[in-house]
Amino acid sequence: MSATQTAQLMDGNGLAKRIGGEAAAKAAEISRRTGAGPCLATVLVGEDPASVTYVRMKRARCAKAGIQSRHIGLPAATTTAELIDTLANLSGDPEVHGILLQHPCGPHIDERAAFEAIAPEKDVDGVTMRSFAAMSFALPGFVSCTPGGIVRLLEAYDVELAGKRAVVVGRSAILGKPVGMLLLAKDATVTYCHSRTADLSAVVREADVVVAAVGRPRLIRGEDIKPGAVVIDAGYNPGNVGDVDFDTARTRATLITPVPGGVGPMTIAVLLAQTVEAAANQIGIRER
Repeated sequence: MSATQTAQLMDGNGLAKRIGGEAAAKAAEISRRTGAGPCLATVLVGEDPASVTYVRMKRARCAKAGIQSRHIGLPAATTTAELIDTLANLSGDPEVHGILLQHPCGPHIDERAAFEAIAPEKDVDGVTMRSFAAMSFALPGFVSCTPGGIVRLLEAYDVELAGKRAVVVGRSAILGKPVGMLLLAKDATVTYCHSRTADLSAVVREADVVVAAVGRPRLIRGEDIKPGAVVIDAGYNPGNVGDVDFDTARTRATLITPVPGGVGPMTIAVLLAQTVEAAANQIGIRER
């Protein structure tokens, strides 16, 4: 790319709207055929302002797509055992088709134990170990929503992944690790980086696809982006700042996600799509 060129923005808002519309149509068909629509249960421990906002946003998107939502708000002092009981009860409720545990739940909660209380067929957020195994082995199941949204974005923009080097910066259980598995399933050569990676810049410079998912503002410098690379910024920091130095990276990449408007909308879109899919699977409805 020349110094005067800038990367094309990957429009997560537009693609998310299309996916949401498809989910709404399928939800309406389920309601028409059964008299009851898909239902997503959201569980929130405490009243962290950001978490409250996220849950409210997800419930609003559900309503727009014709998906019922049942919200369970638990006090901040809720124990791990109490949370597990709540999730187990929802897992056994035939009127609930998907379960979303908003995290973080608080330092006193064993989140992994809580996640594992969600029935795999209702794990529409893709957070259980069984879901991760399904992603890793390319088996049927629900993907983690943000990684799933990233892959859908790459597919929508016809990014060829086979044989390309993908560098994932971040190794969280619900973003970094699963997105690497999904990229590997697309025949990319995947390198994971993290806080202890020596000479991160040198690794990033070799990447055809960079996925930044570490939660540190502007950690990835524009000058370290390989000319012509695809840059996926899954970070979100105060002030609408991602994990990538957007202004400089855009002068070197061919495709780049904005913050906001890139990866974020895709996360909720995948959640809606997987909730509808879960409902269809549990009710026994097959697409016509």
